[in-house]
Amino acid sequence: MSAFSSPEPYILWLTGAGVLITLVAWLPLALKRLPLSLPIICMAAGAAIFLIPAISFRPLPMILPDIAERLTEFVVIIALMGAGLKLDRLFSWRRWNVTWRLLGITMPLSIAAIMLIGVTLLGLPWPVALLLGACLAPTDPVLAADVQVGPPKSGEEDEVRFGLTSEAGLNDGLAFPFVNLAIALAAASSAPEPWLQQWLLHDVLWEVSVGLLGGWAVGWLFGWLTFHVPARSRLVQTGDGLIAIAATLISYGVAEMLDSYGFLAVFVTALTLRRSHRDHDFQRDMHALTEQVERLAMMVLLLLFGGALVSGLLAPLVWQDLVAALAIILIVRPAAGLIGLVGMPAERSEKMTLAFFGIRGVGSFYYLAYALNHGDFGSGERLWAIIGLVVLLSILLHGLSVTPVMRAMDRQQGRDPDQPELGRANDDVAA
Repeated sequence: MSAFSSPEPYILWLTGAGVLITLVAWLPLALKRLPLSLPIICMAAGAAIFLIPAISFRPLPMILPDIAERLTEFVVIIALMGAGLKLDRLFSWRRWNVTWRLLGITMPLSIAAIMLIGVTLLGLPWPVALLLGACLAPTDPVLAADVQVGPPKSGEEDEVRFGLTSEAGLNDGLAFPFVNLAIALAAASSAPEPWLQQWLLHDVLWEVSVGLLGGWAVGWLFGWLTFHVPARSRLVQTGDGLIAIAATLISYGVAEMLDSYGFLAVFVTALTLRRSHRDHDFQRDMHALTEQVERLAMMVLLLLFGGALVSGLLAPLVWQDLVAALAIILIVRPAAGLIGLVGMPAERSEKMTLAFFGIRGVGSFYYLAYALNHGDFGSGERLWAIIGLVVLLSILLHGLSVTPVMRAMDRQQGRDPDQPELGRANDDVAA
């Protein structure tokens, strides 16, 4: 090949993949002290790439609905495994008090408020407005990495980080029933039929309980195979963090085959696997590999999101949609969060941080893709535009503010934000 001839597309893809992997490894460290986030960089890079005239492909989810659903699904389940593996706090109703408040009070209030906005301000039918609320109420487990706890045994598990991590891990068990309720109501509006009993017994009782039990069973099995079988046969002897990816895929697959909530099952699997031998160094290995896979998949998806933004994703928006999006980010979640935390023994600054950083992201995309692929909501172009706008605003507002806010909170609580490994070092010395 001539030195000046155009490179083959295959070579360009290889080069681009190398650049992407380099960014996955290097950017988190480079951005540690800056008021920027990895999602902002990825989104901007995607927009720049898809503005190149030679690239004719347009990554719009309306054009590729099945791919949109499956790609977002994969990113979320990997993130849920990573979130569960890094939680140090033992499970109990009292110790997880902040989680139950965010799930039991803040999320239902958020769904109701967003649904009301959808009906009154946006003029959406009730089932569509309910779907919008169910998609936008949950805190995202993927894009909230900067406000989540650190790796296992790192000492980075204050009440704020724990609350947001555990909420992001478990809120799918509450959000998904409302997605299914919206699908049922949309179907009933065109062909009236009984739906309440089916929704309560199957979508709520069966899918939540089986998701919890199935996740626990898979987590217990992998914990036993990894840490407790005879020494020569333990999976921990492999030293390969891919075990966590295997547990993720099996847990999700089994839950879905049992017609239950796979997201919930994966997070419970991760919690159970972590509890099987809390202090083993292999927990860090599993989390490290899961985090790398998650970051790589997230960056690919955000590159496509940036491309979708410059390809017309937001074209259907009207001014009311912008008002609604700002209200959801700046009013609904903070207000619902503060209401949910009333009476909790915590500093006001902690409560405000918990309330504000309800980051919206990849999970919202998945819920919408799933609902549009399984229900009768029309083309969904305006819904994609509204949710895309909310996620864009969340990435920008939360991404620009998270580093200074979390660093200030660490200093206020006597921690040095520039020494994240201090907690781990102390744990190791104590051991």
